[in-house]
Amino acid sequence: MEIVHTPVLLNETLKLLSPIGESYEKDCFMIDSTTGEGGHSQAFLMQYPSLHILGLDADPNIQLRAKERLASFGDRMKFKLGWFNEFYADYSEAERQPDIILFDLGISVYHYERSGRGFSFRHDEPLDMRLNENAGQNAEDLVNGLREEELANVIFNYGEERYSRRIARAIVEQRVHSRIVSTKELADIIYNAVPSAYRHGGIHPATKSFQAIRIAVNGELDRLQAVLKDAFRVLKPGGKMGVITFHSLEDRIVKNYFRDLGKKCICPPEQPFCTCGGKPRAKVLTRKPIGPTEEEVKINSPSRSAKLRGVKKLGESK
Repeated sequence: MEIVHTPVLLNETLKLLSPIGESYEKDCFMIDSTTGEGGHSQAFLMQYPSLHILGLDADPNIQLRAKERLASFGDRMKFKLGWFNEFYADYSEAERQPDIILFDLGISVYHYERSGRGFSFRHDEPLDMRLNENAGQNAEDLVNGLREEELANVIFNYGEERYSRRIARAIVEQRVHSRIVSTKELADIIYNAVPSAYRHGGIHPATKSFQAIRIAVNGELDRLQAVLKDAFRVLKPGGKMGVITFHSLEDRIVKNYFRDLGKKCICPPEQPFCTCGGKPRAKVLTRKPIGPTEEEVKINSPSRSAKLRGVKKLGESK
């Protein structure tokens, strides 16, 4: 099987989330919340011979690739299909608490190059963009169904695209004549909607809009907001949680949540006296996010925007 995705910040993640202490090294349990093709899981299983991993993914197709790749590890690697926020929300206190939790929020190169679901404007494909193609509204429905103001807000809020209103207006004008159904159609509309100088910048003018639509289709930021609290709840005391983000919206959510976990007081700032007890819930392991080396960026260009943050849950393990 050909592997098309290279995991980012691999050495940094192995180091940051390494098992601590003899008991962890002998019998350690990790949840890889976004397994993809299994690159991070493979490295952890090779590095830590007594480690067991449960791998999650919302896409059944890419999970099959991971199962094939990691089959040699036998029962040390198990899998579950589904959205990570739903998994952690339903995780019972009676189940085994993980020593390590990893989230890699990047979209796999597999999705861009092999899925045929319209994640990239480099290929002329149907507008889908769903990580799970069997559930929810797809990108075609969103692009053709939202009102102009709603569409502009999606593109601006999730893509930080300064020409969001011009792009939304052009999309609405085009769909009066015919439904927009392919990535090439959408990319051409966006290209023609923006000023000529913007067309020749460092990135294709459709990049931010495609990112925004994908985020909206999959509810990525809402899922991230919801999952951090639930994942930290099930993490074993003394255990570590790491999150790899790829754009400022994701990183801001993670940074703020981890910062709050590390605070001695989490009372509202307008409250005159502390009533929360004044105990931090976690030690922040990354005061500043860990980024890729120059060498990694040269070898694996998608890593250039990656940021890794981590925390260690305080309290004694049972």
